[in-house]
Amino acid sequence: MAKTDYYSTLNVDRNAAADEIKKSYRKLAMKFHPDRNPGDKNSEKKFKELNEAYEVLKDDEKRAAYDRFGHAAFEQGGPGGPGGFEGGFASGFADIFDEMFGDFGRRGQQTSGRGADLRYNLEISLEDAYQGKTTKVRVPTSVRCDSCKGTGGEGGAAPGTCGTCQGHGRVRAQSGFFTVERTCPNCQGTGQVIKTPCKSCGGSGRVQKEKTLSVTIPAGVEDGTRIRLAGEGQAGLRGASSGDLYIFLTIQPHRIFQRDGANIYVRIPIPMATAALGGTVEVPSVDGTLARVTIPEGTQSGNQFRLRGKGMSVLRSKSRGDMFVQAMVETPVNLTRKQKEMLRELEKEGATAKHSPESHGFFNKVKDLWEDLKE
Repeated sequence: MAKTDYYSTLNVDRNAAADEIKKSYRKLAMKFHPDRNPGDKNSEKKFKELNEAYEVLKDDEKRAAYDRFGHAAFEQGGPGGPGGFEGGFASGFADIFDEMFGDFGRRGQQTSGRGADLRYNLEISLEDAYQGKTTKVRVPTSVRCDSCKGTGGEGGAAPGTCGTCQGHGRVRAQSGFFTVERTCPNCQGTGQVIKTPCKSCGGSGRVQKEKTLSVTIPAGVEDGTRIRLAGEGQAGLRGASSGDLYIFLTIQPHRIFQRDGANIYVRIPIPMATAALGGTVEVPSVDGTLARVTIPEGTQSGNQFRLRGKGMSVLRSKSRGDMFVQAMVETPVNLTRKQKEMLRELEKEGATAKHSPESHGFFNKVKDLWEDLKE
């Protein structure tokens, strides 16, 4: 019976991006996982098909081979002569390249079985970034199979030595003047085979599960900070080491503060009378306290005041940045008739350079500009 197309198995298009394939696989794997469907043979079969399809499509090299040759790329008798894709020209050339250059990268990935690294995006508030916190995250991943204790064999049976490569993980074949060494097609380079695969994990030694982990966020972290949790990624194949989990932090925009490194910026409205006569105002700071700011007489919109040590925490340091308070002089509204009359009197008496230096200077520049244009 012909195998189902891997893309159809994972319910994605052939041009699907890696993230889309991963997302669809996780959703389907959770649905058909044997733990959620005990005794259901169809779900068990579907789960194995999902794992087989994902193992190929998540790997760029394997996916390219599958796109070109289909299932024959990984079966005996496929394109490229006897032995299928594994024994064909493409494989032989790749193995010769591996032998000449020390199998850099590619073979190590095939034989190590190390679990994949995972990424988790975590959004925190600016206050959390200031003071630090410990939080819980739930991560869908793969963990060691308890039924076989990670061996992949039914009842925890240990894998046996591969009879094809005698445990070396590589086989050699004579090809003309060359002796070609390639990955063993029987054990995929591990040097071991499972005689009776575990029913719970299908012989992989790992199963899908959601883990709850504790993450400590240090004070002073910035947007984009990465936290590594060693060994908390996907479980390795048949007892191999686990990958790592990387927590990527995103800091939510704040309603009041803007952050620039360790410094905090805030704009505060100042009543017109306070700006003209001077006074004090209280402004909130990121540590939750109120800071008192002295407003000098004649303060203009845009004037900035610096409060040292009232900014953000500095990562791995006891020091703090500064807070910069920008004054925004507020124009009064809903005035009474008496208040309007008082402002008109003020306007009559105050229309001089001494009382309105910015206004007076601006209109003098406009006057000079018009005179230049007339000449």
